[in-house]
Amino acid sequence: MAKDSVPSIHSLDKPEKLEELLKQDRGDDCLPCKIVGGGAFLGLAAYSYISGQSQLEQQKAKILASGSRFGMRSRSLGITAISLGLAWLGIWRLVK
Repeated sequence: MAKDSVPSIHSLDKPEKLEELLKQDRGDDCLPCKIVGGGAFLGLAAYSYISGQSQLEQQKAKILASGSRFGMRSRSLGITAISLGLAWLGIWRLVK
């Protein structure tokens, strides 16, 4: 056994820097991976918004007749918020 292959107690006692560990763990993403991932999130955002608003309009009469405290405006805002969140993830995936 070579003496160089055994780490000293002093080197084992020091904690490793978190920033260096994260840089080593992150790895690089290829451009096609970013495009596909970002496009998937953006497509999901568009689908969520369009289908959600469409289904909301189809169920408008039932929602208004039910007397629920969650009316059309709050439901529409919920669909929009989810879609904006997915779109933000898509943009972040493309840029990062």
